[in-house]
Amino acid sequence: MIRVISYNLRKNHASGELAALSENFALDVLCLQECDTTDLPADLGMLRLADSTKRNRLGLAVYYRADRFSARETRTFALKKSLHDRVLKPAHERLIGTRLVDEECGRELVVASFHAAPLTALNSLRREQIRAAHERLLSLGHGLPTLMVGDYNYPLFTTNLTERVNETGYDLSLSDRRTYTRYKFFKGHFDFATSIGLGIDGVETLDRGASDHMPILVTASYLENAVVEI
Repeated sequence: MIRVISYNLRKNHASGELAALSENFALDVLCLQECDTTDLPADLGMLRLADSTKRNRLGLAVYYRADRFSARETRTFALKKSLHDRVLKPAHERLIGTRLVDEECGRELVVASFHAAPLTALNSLRREQIRAAHERLLSLGHGLPTLMVGDYNYPLFTTNLTERVNETGYDLSLSDRRTYTRYKFFKGHFDFATSIGLGIDGVETLDRGASDHMPILVTASYLENAVVEI
């Protein structure tokens, strides 16, 4: 079983909660959005920083449990920009992925932190970003089980998104409760997971902290005879 938390820190406001999340939930991986990458510690308890984005005002990062995993490679990726990105620069990187070796199970997988374009953009752009993100992650290990978590900024029409994602071989998993409640007209599931080659045992919305997003805890397991085809 693999335990992964994804958390949008709201421009780093919730950074003081990371140590407690790492300790209280026995995490294997922690994926962050909207973090200050110049202020990230190298270690959070048992978690080690794989890497973070360097050219984005809303940073992304991936931590992994160092006594279970080793990080083989981490890459950051640019995705198609929205008008919002072009005006409020820099916004070059919206995806960071890490290829991990699970020493406990003798398996490899790819875990990624994703941050889609904001609500000022069209859903069609976010769908293109999601499709492109899945495609980019192939460069870290074609055929490996892959879990992409983060802020998808897609609270409405998720049934349509699920169908589109399923067409590419991926599964989309929403959490048990909505993850964003700040604005009256934009409440819903903003933060969720897409995966391939993994069984998603559960996605739990955790209690709200200093961010306008609630963290989500994804519990996943390897599918023994899964054949990952893209």
